Amino acid sequence: MPSVFLSPSTQQYNLYAGGGNEEYYANLITDAMIPYLRASGITFGRNNPGGTVSNSIAESNAGNYDFHLAIHSNAAPESLSGMLRGSDAYYYRDSSASRRDAEIIANNLKLIYPIPSRVTVVPTTTLAELRRTKAPAVLVEVAYHDNVEDADWIRGNIDAIGRNLALSVADILGVAFVEPS
Repeated sequence: MPSVFLSPSTQQYNLYAGGGNEEYYANLITDAMIPYLRASGITFGRNNPGGTVSNSIAESNAGNYDFHLAIHSNAAPESLSGMLRGSDAYYYRDSSASRRDAEIIANNLKLIYPIPSRVTVVPTTTLAELRRTKAPAVLVEVAYHDNVEDADWIRGNIDAIGRNLALSVADILGVAFVEPS
């Protein structure tokens, strides 16, 4: 069976405009994904919310996962705090599979994010969750949690974001996406 390791953010110190934090909302999005993954026949593992990035990498690498998805929200640099909007799908620059997977996620997010032109695919070699996982990996920054409009969009669209990311995982793994009954 196709499988994914889900790694929602463990960063409770990243506060959302209007209340809440990154760890809380990333876990809600992950919770929303699970019924779709199960209905589509995709098995999954999930990180420990009390753990660290290193723990998440080790947990992912201990399994035989086909894909690793880190789920986060973004924050602008201090000088631009609250002014930026958009979604980013980060991939490991030296992995064609990671790039393909990030493009699938970005293309699907464009269907639900309010400003599709601000959904981007970003290469990197610095993010440990992309560099050190055995499975091809993507780290998605769903939107900017320090921007009121983006934070409100995340809070108001947990289920839609979860469904959209589960659809992307099904696309990545080459399985039919099935709505839960």
